[in-house]
Amino acid sequence: MAKKTLLQNARIYDGTGAEPMVGDVLICGERIVEVGSGLESDDARVIDLDGLSLAPGFIDAHSHNDWLAIKKQPRKYFDPFVRQGITSFVAGNCGLSAAGFEHGSAHLDRMGGGLFSLEAMSGTYATLDEFFAAIDGSTPMNMAMLTGHCSARTSVVGYENRGLSDEELRRLLGILEDGLQAGGCGVSLGLMYEPGIYAPIDELRAVAELCERYDAPLTVHARAYTATSMAYANPLGRPHNLRALDELRAIAQGTKLKLQYSHAVMVGRRTLASSDKVIAHIDAMKASGIDVMFDIFAADFGVSVITTIMPAWYQAMSAAEKRKPANKALFTALVAVTKRLLGFGFDNMLIADAGEQGRRFEGKTVAQIAHEENTSDIDAYLMLCEVSDYKGRIFMSPYNTTELTSTLSRHDLSLYMTDSWVEDHGVQYRSIYDCMPTFLHWSLVGSGADMPTTIRKMSGAVADRFSLVDRGYVRPGCFADLTVFDEDALRIGTPNGGEPFGIEKVWINGALVLDGDTLDEAAFATSGRALRVAR
Repeated sequence: MAKKTLLQNARIYDGTGAEPMVGDVLICGERIVEVGSGLESDDARVIDLDGLSLAPGFIDAHSHNDWLAIKKQPRKYFDPFVRQGITSFVAGNCGLSAAGFEHGSAHLDRMGGGLFSLEAMSGTYATLDEFFAAIDGSTPMNMAMLTGHCSARTSVVGYENRGLSDEELRRLLGILEDGLQAGGCGVSLGLMYEPGIYAPIDELRAVAELCERYDAPLTVHARAYTATSMAYANPLGRPHNLRALDELRAIAQGTKLKLQYSHAVMVGRRTLASSDKVIAHIDAMKASGIDVMFDIFAADFGVSVITTIMPAWYQAMSAAEKRKPANKALFTALVAVTKRLLGFGFDNMLIADAGEQGRRFEGKTVAQIAHEENTSDIDAYLMLCEVSDYKGRIFMSPYNTTELTSTLSRHDLSLYMTDSWVEDHGVQYRSIYDCMPTFLHWSLVGSGADMPTTIRKMSGAVADRFSLVDRGYVRPGCFADLTVFDEDALRIGTPNGGEPFGIEKVWINGALVLDGDTLDEAAFATSGRALRVAR
């Protein structure tokens, strides 16, 4: 007989955005069977939650934890996330999915766009069907999957800087469609990563048409999040982050595509001046009939691959070609122009992971390293690229400001996420610890959305957007993914401090995995499920 748990006297936020009610929740096995007041059950374990709040388990709307779910020992990579109340992930973002490529591809060593790789995994799972089978009941937390365009394209042609032939495009679209048919929740683009940066507009439209046909979201890491970037030849004129949005509008206009603009950030001090225009652009897209939303994290800096500032033509060169005087001089000139126009430079780029040969550089900015090595910023940057095999991980700032992010958190079209993951080496990104509690804190001190809306943006609204049935709500029939939190502790907690705070208990599929500070490691190891979307 399935075990029963009765949670009593909680302030219940149900995930719809409605005001909370004080009541009880009865769990039987993996699901919620009753929600109300004065519930009783003779054979249930009773837990009194008087003074605490209960919500649907938080769903991280933008994650890369698919790469960690297939590690041989995945538990440690998920520990910080459950401590901030997360129970589920929408993974495979930014075009970089750990599954969704051709069997026997000659380019498996190039998967992951420099941020991730298929090394030290429990296996190689080319299809989403294989991936889901591998993680279901064998991973700590629930996971929905997007199929990454970069992963699919890499498996077909590697990192070649060109358009695809008709046959290659057919293969690419076939991989993405197989992912949707296997239960993937959508497709992701990474237009700032290799090989996504090489995809022409016609290829992107074909991907969008596929998503529209399946009524599946297309999430997009846009070509630029800065006023000036290496993505466009002309550094002057219309800000590049707005040009990147123009591209997305051109893809989605006149369609029923569910367009998800990934991590709405304004990178660089001068880019912040365009924030009102970015928001206005998104609002105008929505008003024109485009089904657009965006997601945000609570930190004021972000993580990326070290090559993110390189233009496509320079990335495509070999290390020797990059060092040739003419090529290096042109790149140096472009960086100098970008620094002046953007208000962002090598002193804003901190090395988080430089590989085994570059450990001594971690925790320092490129500018600091250049000074210590008695060399130029450009030469230090190119050295770090080479030392890390062009796979180095960096923190870049500023990404938005606290004030701007709290404003975006109140926008009707925003969802909440972490965009973070645990690394084996280097400096950890603090959003793995306290991103969701920070949103809750902002709500309680009056700088974010109200609490019912905040909860919805990290639960029911995410489930609705990505068609995660019976997830994201506290109601009978839904899976018992539940997070209990202390509003007083959240109110006085330190946001973005790199420590979890305010989360008291977490259930995943009916299993109590976190109770205070205590993690039930045995239950946690197998509590997660593959979230397949039925089509």
